[in-house]
Amino acid sequence: MRNSKIDIYYRPEMVLNNDGTSNYSRSPEKPRLFREFLIAKGLYSNFNEVSGWEPYTREDFLAAHTAEYVDNFFAGIKHDCVSNGLEWSKQFADSVRYTNSSLYHAVKGALENPAAIAFSPTSGFHHARPYCGSGFCTFSGQVIASLKLYRDKKAVGAYIDLDGHFGNSIEDAREFAGADLDSAVPPGFNINPSGSHKRYIADLADKLKALEKKAVSDEIHYIVFCHGADSHEWDELGSQCTTDEWLECSKMVYSMVKRLDEKLGRPFPLALALFGGYRHDDYDSVLNLHAGDLSICLETLCGAAPNFIPSVKRR
Repeated sequence: MRNSKIDIYYRPEMVLNNDGTSNYSRSPEKPRLFREFLIAKGLYSNFNEVSGWEPYTREDFLAAHTAEYVDNFFAGIKHDCVSNGLEWSKQFADSVRYTNSSLYHAVKGALENPAAIAFSPTSGFHHARPYCGSGFCTFSGQVIASLKLYRDKKAVGAYIDLDGHFGNSIEDAREFAGADLDSAVPPGFNINPSGSHKRYIADLADKLKALEKKAVSDEIHYIVFCHGADSHEWDELGSQCTTDEWLECSKMVYSMVKRLDEKLGRPFPLALALFGGYRHDDYDSVLNLHAGDLSICLETLCGAAPNFIPSVKRR
């Protein structure tokens, strides 16, 4: 039996406080913006806020990155500190300790209490490389979280990455991290569908079928679903799906997880994250999509009825 509310791993320290940067991406502010959106829409009653977790230390980041890059980033040394394409500040640097830790603790929470769906309202991970940041991503949060969980619990995970851009951080870290990463996230289970529209949905369906089989056979122990809003056709940097198709992808994923629950006779560990979304003309469209995704999760897996219909403005 699933909990009726989603656990959200949020702390104010995970948010960039300075709204006056020239950043193209609003990801550093996104946890706060999305939380405020959920409150404004009357949806936050469907969430249980979890704040009793600590930020990462330097040593945590060394699992997926060189000491030189980690130290240069936190010291504000160029060009490493801006290799992510974002303005550097000490407060921003401190915030990424919390965003990365939020993802880890969400996945850990899902493993330790599978009845609770665990949500990290974060992004800024899946383009980072061992030696630098990239594409608005500073550190490889997925890699670090999964390595920690494999080394501590022998837990094996899969990522369903429906951001509009291929999530390269896991693949780029395989040589750096060694055999443990291949065990923690097996090749083929950093899932990024290809194509657009019908081809995208068909490819996702094939990959979900393979994932479901591995989960039933106890070869995959947890799933992390990251539904970036930039796979929507009206996003500034994306193009893959119409609104209906984007929401259909959410239904496909959560329906697959529900089948796992039924086949296994227990809740299957599920964690969620936000990832990308770029709309300078109407950022509420990004937040609407994310809220729509979580509403489908609540309806499909938690027995809730949020009755939320996302509104996406044409660009």
